[in-house]
Amino acid sequence: MQDPARQALIATLAHDAPALTEDLLRFARSLTNDQALAEDLVQDTFARALAAAEQFRGESSLRTWMHRILHHLAIDRARRSARELVADEVEQRWSDDAYSVDPAALATAALERHEIEDALARLPFHYRSAVVLHDMVGWTVAEIAAELDVGLPAAKQRLRRGRMMFTTSLADGAERRRHLEGVPMRCWDARQLVSDYLDDELPAEQRHVVESHLATCPTCPPLYASLVAACDVLGGLRDRDDVVPPAVAARIAELLR
Repeated sequence: MQDPARQALIATLAHDAPALTEDLLRFARSLTNDQALAEDLVQDTFARALAAAEQFRGESSLRTWMHRILHHLAIDRARRSARELVADEVEQRWSDDAYSVDPAALATAALERHEIEDALARLPFHYRSAVVLHDMVGWTVAEIAAELDVGLPAAKQRLRRGRMMFTTSLADGAERRRHLEGVPMRCWDARQLVSDYLDDELPAEQRHVVESHLATCPTCPPLYASLVAACDVLGGLRDRDDVVPPAVAARIAELLR
């Protein structure tokens, strides 16, 4: 017989699943900028919630509890990326009286969801978390401090720095887009397809768009060339006699006999 608390939680989750899923997916995309990873996080969040049903005491709303679970899962998966902005460098820019951004370009970039997601993705995870939890999800700074296990001043600093980095990242993104004007397909979209392109598994139309992107983008061709070289290196190992030590091959042959 199922525990009553678990039964009640399952019933609530089943009733609220569509709205919760949409809300959590939006939150996960803001944290990861990766649709597949975001979907995995949402699925794992529901699984974790069901497994830990007895821990839900109703002290916060179910929505807040689920956001907290997803946030913990995202932290577990987070890895620092070379694409991230460095907080000290951004703060140094803002401390210069001459630093500014183009508000018109920023406003235009802010109308595009992919621009916002790309700008958020370039923030270090703990700053991104503070901005998304406060400005998007609606948590208070005190709640963020408790969730991130930091003091209130540290949470306020993360929010302040995160907002500055997000503004700078969004402005930098608008500048990058100007340099990429006329280049078909966004870089991230092309880079997600480049492995299938390398294996000749894309439909002709998609293949043509990727080739057009590689022909005109200033940053992707070196990455593609490096990817090809890396694959060639691994492929070369296939034909080396010393990949499988003779003693191991002999033991496997003996087992098969």
